[in-house]
Amino acid sequence: MPEALLEIRGLHARVEDEDADILRGLDLVVEEGQVHALMGPNGSGKSTLAKVIAGHPGYTVTSGEILFRGADLLELEPDERSRSGVFLAFQYPAEIPGVSIANFLRTAMNARLEERGEEMDVFAFQARVIEKMALLKMDEGFLTRYVNDGFSGGEKKRNEILQMAVLEPALAVLDETDSGLDIDALKIVANGVNTLAAADEKLGVLLITHYKRVLNYIDADRVHVMIEGRIAESGGPELADRLEAEGYDWLSEAGAAV
Repeated sequence: MPEALLEIRGLHARVEDEDADILRGLDLVVEEGQVHALMGPNGSGKSTLAKVIAGHPGYTVTSGEILFRGADLLELEPDERSRSGVFLAFQYPAEIPGVSIANFLRTAMNARLEERGEEMDVFAFQARVIEKMALLKMDEGFLTRYVNDGFSGGEKKRNEILQMAVLEPALAVLDETDSGLDIDALKIVANGVNTLAAADEKLGVLLITHYKRVLNYIDADRVHVMIEGRIAESGGPELADRLEAEGYDWLSEAGAAV
């Protein structure tokens, strides 16, 4: 049996200074080496969950717990969560003009090593990045570009996958990585996720999405459906097929009847 990597129990959370919770008693477990897809309609709380896991200061946890490798994730600051092995790919990656991807990645890499009293020299870093780019079939010229500056939607998401490859997190939370991508860009990003998951048998992935189409290219071990801030249904890949055919109404109606 794979070990639990992320355990969320009875989680309630809201936007800071708001009165009502967005997450309302959410329970979720993601195991090592597995890809879990989280689906749900707009406003169900999917992106809120991603931000809470990452430690976004604009959100407040009112009750419940998040355990990462058995430790209390809520006790850690956002940078500490990242250094501990949690990675968040943003729905809308920020542009950072003037900062090259190479410099950005090296700074992020050394920030992770710093608390262990280590540092990666420029030659070791270059070898690592070239190895990962070869794995993802990316052009090395990508490294000289400024972070997301003038990038297409697909390039921004591919850059996030490169960051994930270089940093080698234990848990990757991908917040609507497929958002706004055409079919070619979607296949490129999906191939990157599949490649990294195959290269690291302990990598856990929480893939947040509205649509089944990304699951045509990424094999999910489990599919969860979020309705009104909690998990309404969990199952195998066939659950995504049912959602594609029937939408979310059957789950909303079932929840209302309970």
